[in-house]
Amino acid sequence: GYDAGRYATERLFVPARDGQSIPVTLAWRPDRARRDGQAPLWLQGYGAYGISMDPDFSANRLSLMDRGFVVGIAHVRGGAEMGEDWYEMGRGLHKPNTFNDFVDVAEALARLGWADPRRVFAVGGSAGGLLMGAVANQAPQLFRGMVLDVPFVDVLSTMLDDSIPLTTQEWSQWGDPRQQPVYEAMLAYSPYDNIRAMAYPAMLVTTGLWDGNVPYHEPVKYVARLRARKTDQQPLLLHVNLHAGHGGAAGRYEALDALALEFSFVIALAGLQDAVP
Repeated sequence: GYDAGRYATERLFVPARDGQSIPVTLAWRPDRARRDGQAPLWLQGYGAYGISMDPDFSANRLSLMDRGFVVGIAHVRGGAEMGEDWYEMGRGLHKPNTFNDFVDVAEALARLGWADPRRVFAVGGSAGGLLMGAVANQAPQLFRGMVLDVPFVDVLSTMLDDSIPLTTQEWSQWGDPRQQPVYEAMLAYSPYDNIRAMAYPAMLVTTGLWDGNVPYHEPVKYVARLRARKTDQQPLLLHVNLHAGHGGAAGRYEALDALALEFSFVIALAGLQDAVP
């Protein structure tokens, strides 16, 4: 029953605070969402390891677009969408560019009418979960809700522990915190270390008990500290899959169950739980 003619896509460029132009990919269903400042926005980001988030077709996203969401990908620095320099500008001591880019994109999409400012949702996993955690500390007022999948949120502790098998090879990506400038830079953005007594967006944080890349205790301790310090009454949900690793639930239907949990979280927050496609 899929009809490509029902949907539209667009690539645009958003100016970042330092003058760079950040590419953004958008998709939506024109009879359900318009550029009038009324549509909820699902905005995804990653920005690490030189991995490009190339736009591709996803039947799963149709569920959001059919309910009136605009779906977006912010191609922030740290990926390689704009070449090797794009990666280098979001790596090591330049990592804050990744976070600033995502904030600037979210603000611009609301300003340009692509999103209802009261219903902007952000999602990222692993290093993209680091992005979400950093942005939540930096600009929580921009987002109605966030999904952090297997998030790398305790950066400093992990990068200082060279007994963890992946740590030393990760120094080439994040930097070696045994060096004072790197330590200070990590401390300034590590999501766990910068949780403050303030209002945060609603959050769903997921992890897997058998995650060998980002051990489950990172998101668990992050949620514990956030619950202790945040001043709002927004939901902060933690889901630990006792059978999953870093890649999430194994199996076709188990993976769809996990995605349905995330979609239902933002659909309810957007007030669209009755908007059945």
